[in-house]
Amino acid sequence: MKTYEVIIEPKSCFATSLKGDTLFGQLCWQIAVDETLVGKTIDDLLKDYNEKPFIVISSAYYLKNDKNYILKKPNVPSYLLTETRSSNKKELNKKRWMLVSKDNPLSSIKSMKYYDDDEIKEYTKEYLQAHNKINRITNKTEEEIFTPFSVSKQVYNDKVKLVIFVGFDESIVTREQIKKVFISIGEFGFGKDASTGSGKFNVLDISEVELSKLGSSNPNACYTLSPCVPEKYTYSKMFFIPFVRFGKHGDVLAKSKNPFKNPVIMADESAVFVPKDKEIFNKPFIGTAVYNLSKSEPKTVAQGYSLYIPIKLEE
Repeated sequence: MKTYEVIIEPKSCFATSLKGDTLFGQLCWQIAVDETLVGKTIDDLLKDYNEKPFIVISSAYYLKNDKNYILKKPNVPSYLLTETRSSNKKELNKKRWMLVSKDNPLSSIKSMKYYDDDEIKEYTKEYLQAHNKINRITNKTEEEIFTPFSVSKQVYNDKVKLVIFVGFDESIVTREQIKKVFISIGEFGFGKDASTGSGKFNVLDISEVELSKLGSSNPNACYTLSPCVPEKYTYSKMFFIPFVRFGKHGDVLAKSKNPFKNPVIMADESAVFVPKDKEIFNKPFIGTAVYNLSKSEPKTVAQGYSLYIPIKLEE
């Protein structure tokens, strides 16, 4: 499996966060409804997914000056982020971001400089958009299910670029095929409210990247780039913030009798896992596939895998 970076430029607001597991879900739907994109059915692609995933997708991150990735601060106790335990914990908690590049690798999390939200305020903002549900009999908004409501949306400023890391098996799909799928997602719209214009983006570039060059040459831990479900009995220590995915089917299954999936408890992106065996660094991803999610479609699978940056955790 080789790893690439897909650079995108948002062209509208987004009502759904660009997280890796959700991106994987929409990519699967895009292939399911248009098999010409990769020349294979989605069933064929997912046949060995629990052992050999054909693709693993990261969450989206801001790209600064075309060479710095703005990543989230590792989700570890504050004393693991600084050289001294006497550091101001309250101030450190306000700093949620870090700049990572080949020139400034995430080799040791104690050597990184962390930034507060001022670092990203030039890129995005959030707002509430009012929605109405109309009673088609009276042609009015009324009480209960027709009551007006608001939806939180994220708006990116002009010229903002985002990067999505994608690892895929080139014996199954090609770089050009994956680019075609992302272009299709960007034209159709990603996530909620795509039918009313949300989630649109352009694909600017797709090029190979070595995530190992963004981290330590002598790692003992994995810094994850998307929500994941870690393997059992594999890690001696795990630092993460729990993230519960209350999934819902898309496309035709969104209108099925039961469109909702079973909840999945995941470790959110920027988790840090310390493996028991260094053999884990021989592959570019960690985690597991997630099954038994849906009563509407028993074959439903969720991405519990994550690409990672190898890092040095010093205690």
